[in-house]
Amino acid sequence: MSLIYQAGTLNTTALTVPNLYVQIAQPQSLTLAGSSSSIMGIVGTAGWGPVGMPMPVGSVGEYMSYFGAKQDNATDAGLAVNIAAMQGASSFIVVRVTDGTDVAASAVLDGVTLTAAHTGTAGNALTVTVSPIGSGFALAVSHAVLGVSTYTGADWSTIAKTVSSDAAALVKIVLPSEVPAIAAGSVTLSAGTDGSVPGTQAFIGQDGEARTGMYALRGQGCSVATLHGLTDSISFASQAAFGSSEGIYMILSGPAGEQLSAAVATKSGIGLDSTAAKLMFGDWLWWSDDTNGIMLVSPQAFAAGILVALSPEQSSLNKQLSGVVGSQKAGLGSSTAAYSTADLSTLFTAGIDVICNPAPGGAYWAVRCGHNTSSRSVVNGDNYTRLTNYIAASLAGGMGTYVGSVINDTLFGDIRATLLGFLSSLLSQGILGVVNGVLPYSVVCDSSNNSQARIALGYVQADIAVQYQGINEKFIVNLQGGTSVSVSTALGSV
Repeated sequence: MSLIYQAGTLNTTALTVPNLYVQIAQPQSLTLAGSSSSIMGIVGTAGWGPVGMPMPVGSVGEYMSYFGAKQDNATDAGLAVNIAAMQGASSFIVVRVTDGTDVAASAVLDGVTLTAAHTGTAGNALTVTVSPIGSGFALAVSHAVLGVSTYTGADWSTIAKTVSSDAAALVKIVLPSEVPAIAAGSVTLSAGTDGSVPGTQAFIGQDGEARTGMYALRGQGCSVATLHGLTDSISFASQAAFGSSEGIYMILSGPAGEQLSAAVATKSGIGLDSTAAKLMFGDWLWWSDDTNGIMLVSPQAFAAGILVALSPEQSSLNKQLSGVVGSQKAGLGSSTAAYSTADLSTLFTAGIDVICNPAPGGAYWAVRCGHNTSSRSVVNGDNYTRLTNYIAASLAGGMGTYVGSVINDTLFGDIRATLLGFLSSLLSQGILGVVNGVLPYSVVCDSSNNSQARIALGYVQADIAVQYQGINEKFIVNLQGGTSVSVSTALGSV
């Protein structure tokens, strides 16, 4: 009688009975999937929705179903989603913040209290209607943006129980001690408020067991994030530290109408010098919103949106932006040069980027530098931050399968094969590139960097070197013209 075992469960050196032993080996995968580089995190205000909870959103329409209509507010998360979506972004994690004084709308219908499921002014447009249906009643909750939900039952108690079991219910029903008889009727909720504009601490949030604000983005797979409309420079260090620890490129902005000298002094004063943060100059942009009309908005969502729409080896430099109709410096609808070379040099030397028109490629709005806030020229490009974070996240997401394996040459070979396969795929996709015929990566994982003493302690080390592609920032074209110029190219050979 043959015996069947899963590979690794049978000690083949201790067999004493003559027999057939079949070991089933699981298919081994030496491939490593890349992490997502297109998810944008947004922390902002809204007129509806859960507070402090990261919500995946794929479009403006889906955003509105969770958080209500866009609001005429510089910190509104819906505006950030809309602006970024116009740049090509299609995946978001949205966290709503409030100042804590927000109130849920409510109303009383026949002695029964109806309260909006979430705080905010969107709840003031909720209508609850009770109508007879068959031998019972139907309770319809309707909202022009949030949708319609209907519940049926013979009495208030039955309907209240059904509503409470619906995680997506728009209202909560609070029954009095003496439940009244149900009857036809209708009421519109009111007195819901958004509270005041949240302070800096609300946007930063708490990093405890229940994470809020920025910290609610931990572990959500965001590659770029912004605290939309927050311009308090006191928060910049915290944002940069969070981005560095989480592998997220944080997009910051100065206040609207910021002066160039003030921006440089502020950045220098707080000592912001990080590859994890990109600081946009406070020259805010005019945006034509389909809900609120012409608005002045932060440049954050434009820069963040174009970055997540690009492959991680790309820079935001000179990429045409959509939806900009002007800026504070250039004016509404203006397409004239607003910045001198000296102005741009001052900003870029200080590690501050700006959106302006024209761009190097023509008369369109674009991010003008493509740098983070680092003072080190070899790591101050968008591409350095994005590609480094992408590779690190991909390794962190797949290489952990080797933990717990027996250390031997087979393990070293499998690790090398996985890493080389991943890097090879980056090369084939153009994320890495060959320059002068030299392969842009190397992997070492063998006895040369894993001594017996280290192995005995359970350590395995893989050393990876990756050469990134540069970004053409200063394109020099040499022109020689004149009647005395000698040209050797024959006619018809070009």
